[in-house]
Amino acid sequence: MKEFAIVSETERLVIRPLKREDYENWLAGFEGRSPSLHRHDQGKIDMSECTKEWFGGLVEKHQELAVDDIAHVFAVFRKEDTQHVGMVDFSTLSRNEFQWGRLGYTIHNQFWNKGYGKEAVKEALSIAFRELNFHRIEAHINLDNTPSIKLAESVGMEFECIRKGFIYEFGEWTDHLIYYCNAKDE
Repeated sequence: MKEFAIVSETERLVIRPLKREDYENWLAGFEGRSPSLHRHDQGKIDMSECTKEWFGGLVEKHQELAVDDIAHVFAVFRKEDTQHVGMVDFSTLSRNEFQWGRLGYTIHNQFWNKGYGKEAVKEALSIAFRELNFHRIEAHINLDNTPSIKLAESVGMEFECIRKGFIYEFGEWTDHLIYYCNAKDE
């Protein structure tokens, strides 16, 4: 099988697909999380089922999704100590004449307010346009997720609209803010 192996670096971070040998650092990132700080922060997560074998399957699944151009999942590691800081991903919404993707990001809450989210997402957007050949990237954000809105704006994404009843979550159809950027805007 073809391997998805895009690697990019910033001043403080390495952004790349997960590898099997990342298990300990990946797990430590999740286990080091603080309790939830707001409704859109999962906080501490039970990782008891996330064995090394399970993680190997996750790495393989991420590879399959990337090779099939369904989703491209990047782990974010701190250069200084290889700590797993979080994840950035792109889901392919449409190719052909659209070249359109959706951006997702999660930074472990113990690493918040250090600029890692902005640094990782800004570089990931460069990867999306330069390496993955997307033209348009959207972030779909809950109306009350102020930290995510601020992050999208800080990397130059622009507010486009509110999509009404866009996704089923929290037991109901919820509205989402749509932020976007195009390759020429990057």
